[in-house]
Amino acid sequence: MAGNEEAKKRVYDALKKQGIQFEAVEHEAVHTMEDMDRLGLPAKGTLCKNLFLRDAKGKRHFLVTADEKTKVDLKNLARVLGAGTLSFASEERLENLLGLKQGSVSPFGLMNDPDHKVEFFIDKSLTRAKRLGIHPLDNTATVFLSYKDLDKFLWSLDVDVMKINL
Repeated sequence: MAGNEEAKKRVYDALKKQGIQFEAVEHEAVHTMEDMDRLGLPAKGTLCKNLFLRDAKGKRHFLVTADEKTKVDLKNLARVLGAGTLSFASEERLENLLGLKQGSVSPFGLMNDPDHKVEFFIDKSLTRAKRLGIHPLDNTATVFLSYKDLDKFLWSLDVDVMKINL
């Protein structure tokens, strides 16, 4: 295993503690969805892309999880979220709010946001996926689990999971 072992272990331990079934696949570090696609993992489940966004004033922060194949229009998304203009949040904000580095953005990062400063949205289509593939706080592995189990995990963190149509 490479990458941030401690971060991955925190995720795996938290999932095991809740009796959540998952499969973790170790791989080289990936930084883009194109890198992920080269690994040939889609047969294991629906790979997710995660966007960490902020509003123009920097007062609201959003984590949006979607199917990697979904084209996300930020103007339309801003309307759906009622957020005015959206832009990608800085690496510094990502580190401060979710304890993550670029390339490792994941709903699991909400473990590091006990004050719920980040609002979480997921594309409704993912609720029907057989299994979702998301990083365990590190981009050297992908965890595959059901939407229901991801929801259970986030519920245990008291995260409001808001479903939207992208």
